Amino acid sequence: MSGRDDPFEELEALFDQFTEFGTTLSGEVPVDVLDRDEEVAVLVDLPGRDPESIQVRLDEQSLVVEAPAPAEDRDGQYVVRDRPRTEVSRSVRLPAPVDEGETEASYDRGVLTVTLGKPTGDGGTEIPVN
Repeated sequence: MSGRDDPFEELEALFDQFTEFGTTLSGEVPVDVLDRDEEVAVLVDLPGRDPESIQVRLDEQSLVVEAPAPAEDRDGQYVVRDRPRTEVSRSVRLPAPVDEGETEASYDRGVLTVTLGKPTGDGGTEIPVN
Protein backbone atom coordinates (compact mmCIF):
# COMPACT_ATOMS: atom_id res chain seq x y z
CA MET A 1 0.00 0.00 0.00
CA SER A 2 1.18 3.48 -0.77
CA GLY A 3 1.28 6.32 1.74
CA ARG A 4 -1.03 8.48 -0.41
CA ASP A 5 -4.36 9.65 0.90
CA ASP A 6 -7.57 8.56 -0.79
CA PRO A 7 -8.42 11.34 -3.33
CA PHE A 8 -12.15 10.67 -2.96
CA GLU A 9 -11.85 11.19 0.78
CA GLU A 10 -10.20 14.57 0.13
CA LEU A 11 -12.99 15.56 -2.29
CA GLU A 12 -15.60 14.50 0.22
CA ALA A 13 -13.93 16.60 2.92
CA LEU A 14 -13.88 19.60 0.59
CA PHE A 15 -17.57 19.13 -0.24
CA ASP A 16 -18.35 18.89 3.49
CA GLN A 17 -16.58 22.21 4.08
CA PHE A 18 -18.82 23.90 1.50
CA THR A 19 -22.03 22.40 2.87
CA GLU A 20 -21.17 22.29 6.57
CA PHE A 21 -22.82 25.59 7.35
CA GLY A 22 -25.92 24.94 5.29
CA THR A 23 -24.97 26.74 2.09
CA THR A 24 -25.37 25.09 -1.27
CA LEU A 25 -22.62 25.13 -3.86
CA SER A 26 -24.68 27.11 -6.36
CA GLY A 27 -25.86 29.79 -3.92
CA GLU A 28 -28.83 30.56 -6.17
CA VAL A 29 -32.35 31.00 -4.90
CA PRO A 30 -34.74 28.95 -7.10
CA VAL A 31 -37.14 31.23 -8.99
CA ASP A 32 -39.91 30.69 -11.56
CA VAL A 33 -41.20 33.60 -13.68
CA LEU A 34 -44.54 33.24 -15.48
CA ASP A 35 -45.54 35.69 -18.19
CA ARG A 36 -49.35 35.61 -18.36
CA ASP A 37 -51.80 37.67 -20.46
CA GLU A 38 -52.55 40.29 -17.80
CA GLU A 39 -49.79 39.74 -15.25
CA VAL A 40 -46.31 38.51 -14.46
CA ALA A 41 -45.98 36.04 -11.57
CA VAL A 42 -42.68 35.39 -9.78
CA LEU A 43 -42.37 32.39 -7.43
CA VAL A 44 -39.34 32.29 -5.11
CA ASP A 45 -38.37 29.34 -2.87
CA LEU A 46 -37.58 30.68 0.60
CA PRO A 47 -38.10 27.80 3.06
CA GLY A 48 -38.14 28.55 6.77
CA ARG A 49 -38.21 32.35 6.41
CA ASP A 50 -40.26 34.78 8.46
CA PRO A 51 -42.67 36.41 5.96
CA GLU A 52 -42.48 39.74 7.79
CA SER A 53 -38.71 39.91 7.28
CA ILE A 54 -38.78 39.31 3.50
CA GLN A 55 -38.10 42.48 1.48
CA VAL A 56 -39.54 42.79 -2.04
CA ARG A 57 -39.03 45.80 -4.31
CA LEU A 58 -39.46 46.76 -7.93
CA ASP A 59 -36.27 48.27 -9.34
CA GLU A 60 -36.74 49.55 -12.90
CA GLN A 61 -37.50 46.39 -14.93
CA SER A 62 -36.37 43.94 -12.21
CA LEU A 63 -37.89 42.43 -9.09
CA VAL A 64 -35.50 42.25 -6.11
CA VAL A 65 -36.13 39.84 -3.21
CA GLU A 66 -34.05 39.81 -0.01
CA ALA A 67 -34.51 37.58 3.03
CA PRO A 68 -32.47 37.15 6.21
CA ALA A 69 -31.24 33.75 7.35
CA PRO A 70 -33.95 31.55 8.86
CA ALA A 71 -34.03 31.05 12.62
CA GLU A 72 -32.37 27.89 13.89
CA ASP A 73 -34.87 26.06 16.08
CA ARG A 74 -34.22 22.39 15.39
CA ASP A 75 -33.23 19.83 18.01
CA GLY A 76 -30.93 16.99 17.04
CA GLN A 77 -28.00 16.50 14.73
CA TYR A 78 -28.41 17.15 11.00
CA VAL A 79 -27.55 14.26 8.74
CA VAL A 80 -28.28 16.20 5.51
CA ARG A 81 -28.51 20.01 5.24
CA ASP A 82 -29.30 21.16 1.72
CA ARG A 83 -31.62 24.11 2.35
CA PRO A 84 -29.91 27.53 2.39
CA ARG A 85 -29.31 28.91 5.88
CA THR A 86 -27.84 32.26 4.94
CA GLU A 87 -29.19 35.65 4.04
CA VAL A 88 -30.27 35.57 0.40
CA SER A 89 -30.85 38.12 -2.31
CA ARG A 90 -32.09 37.60 -5.85
CA SER A 91 -32.83 40.00 -8.68
CA VAL A 92 -35.00 38.83 -11.58
CA ARG A 93 -35.42 40.73 -14.84
CA LEU A 94 -39.12 40.95 -15.70
CA PRO A 95 -40.23 39.87 -19.18
CA ALA A 96 -42.70 42.74 -19.65
CA PRO A 97 -43.53 46.20 -18.27
CA VAL A 98 -45.62 46.07 -15.09
CA ASP A 99 -48.01 48.43 -13.32
CA GLU A 100 -46.48 49.36 -9.93
CA GLY A 101 -49.96 49.95 -8.50
CA GLU A 102 -51.08 46.42 -9.36
CA THR A 103 -48.68 44.34 -7.27
CA GLU A 104 -49.33 41.72 -4.63
CA ALA A 105 -47.10 39.39 -2.60
CA SER A 106 -47.93 36.34 -0.49
CA TYR A 107 -45.89 33.69 1.34
CA ASP A 108 -47.23 30.17 1.75
CA ARG A 109 -45.41 26.94 2.62
CA GLY A 110 -41.96 28.38 1.95
CA VAL A 111 -42.82 29.93 -1.42
CA LEU A 112 -43.03 33.68 -1.99
CA THR A 113 -45.44 34.54 -4.82
CA VAL A 114 -45.29 38.04 -6.28
CA THR A 115 -47.96 38.98 -8.82
CA LEU A 116 -47.38 42.10 -10.91
CA GLY A 117 -50.17 43.40 -13.14
CA LYS A 118 -49.35 44.54 -16.64
CA PRO A 119 -50.44 48.00 -17.83
CA THR A 120 -54.01 47.93 -19.14
CA GLY A 121 -53.13 49.57 -22.42
CA ASP A 122 -55.83 52.20 -22.05
CA GLY A 123 -53.53 54.88 -23.41
CA GLY A 124 -51.66 55.58 -20.19
CA THR A 125 -52.21 58.48 -17.82
CA GLU A 126 -53.48 61.71 -19.31
CA ILE A 127 -51.44 64.77 -18.36
CA PRO A 128 -53.24 68.11 -18.61
CA VAL A 129 -51.45 70.97 -20.40
CA ASN A 130 -51.67 74.36 -18.67
